[in-house]
Amino acid sequence: MPEVHAILSASSSKRWLNCTPSARLEQNFPNESSVYAEEGTAAHALGEYKLRKYLHERVKRPTSEYEDEEMEANTDIYAEFIISTVERIKETCPHPLVMVEERLDYSHLVPQGFGTGDCVIIADGTLYVMDYKNGKGVFVNCDHNPQMMLYALGAYHAYGYLYSIKKVSMTIIQPRLENISTFECSVEELLDWAETYVRPRAKLAFEGKGEQVPGDWCRFCRARTSCKACADEAMALVKEEFLDLDAGVLEDETEETDATASFDPDTSVPTFKSPALLSKTDIEKMLPTLNRIESWIEAIFAYVSSEAINHGVSWDGYKVVEGRSKRQFLDTKSVVAAAEKAGYTDIYKTELISLTAFEKLMGKKKFQEILGEYVVKPPGKLALVPDSDLREAVDLQTAEDEFAVLD
Repeated sequence: MPEVHAILSASSSKRWLNCTPSARLEQNFPNESSVYAEEGTAAHALGEYKLRKYLHERVKRPTSEYEDEEMEANTDIYAEFIISTVERIKETCPHPLVMVEERLDYSHLVPQGFGTGDCVIIADGTLYVMDYKNGKGVFVNCDHNPQMMLYALGAYHAYGYLYSIKKVSMTIIQPRLENISTFECSVEELLDWAETYVRPRAKLAFEGKGEQVPGDWCRFCRARTSCKACADEAMALVKEEFLDLDAGVLEDETEETDATASFDPDTSVPTFKSPALLSKTDIEKMLPTLNRIESWIEAIFAYVSSEAINHGVSWDGYKVVEGRSKRQFLDTKSVVAAAEKAGYTDIYKTELISLTAFEKLMGKKKFQEILGEYVVKPPGKLALVPDSDLREAVDLQTAEDEFAVLD
């Protein structure tokens, strides 16, 4: 996978297509990696290995400190989905073109634009683009997903003159959220989107022009902690919906003037409204924004904490302190030796290996034969999500009964 990143990358396209100045604003902030990003890179490498092995390429299995049973199982789901797709295609097209971790250039539409397609397949007039998502914090929908559509544009630009491609099929495989979603469109629809929507916005984005527009695309923006548009949106919602601006500020017969205004953000102590006093309609209007504000507030505090702890920046009214810590053994080998010398031998805990480990040990077929009847999948924890989430709504009475049985 390439280490360099495009300014207008496909993975950040939802952001710069909606908020065109964001790409250049982000350049003012370091592009720091995270444990989640490193874990995702490791999962992609493992998934790539499994696909290349299926294609009979000479490859060495990657190693990573993040590799565990869950990653093994998730990349199996990814690889098996693509392998089954290829095998199905071979029923009518014996020799499909299958490319793994393919660099896709769409710079004919987006200045310096490129990305990496996890798996690209061309067969029977259809261009297939597959993408693995390792995250579990955000459900990624494939419907008109700009990242997937840019990948498809890059692949079509590279191979469209060699193959008669009529249809594009894009699939996101996100095993940790049990999400496999597919979106299909005609080549004409894809090219029209590119010319009428992408090209003009990409020009603005590359030049750093346009209007700052806050939205759910701000979640991973490096500039959001200093973004005035995000701050204005958050403060406007708080003032309009949550603050009781008249609470106890004015006396009954006091005339309201500039000097006696009901709320001053610099001097007044805010009184927050109870959620129970807001109408259901008011709350429904606010819900889409609340998640963004919560995420923005967390990002702000993470930023100022990092600046204080790692760079010595002083924030008025705040200080750095040492948090709680737990006791731990300095040297486990010495602990074992000392305990056994003192006559304590029952110092180890034996546990049954996991379901995934059993499956690897026995193989999926034997596992199903021997242990299949003992496997149950309990209902997941209930969560409130937007209607745009592809998962089916839960029948709350049925769910309550299922949880009661498990209890």
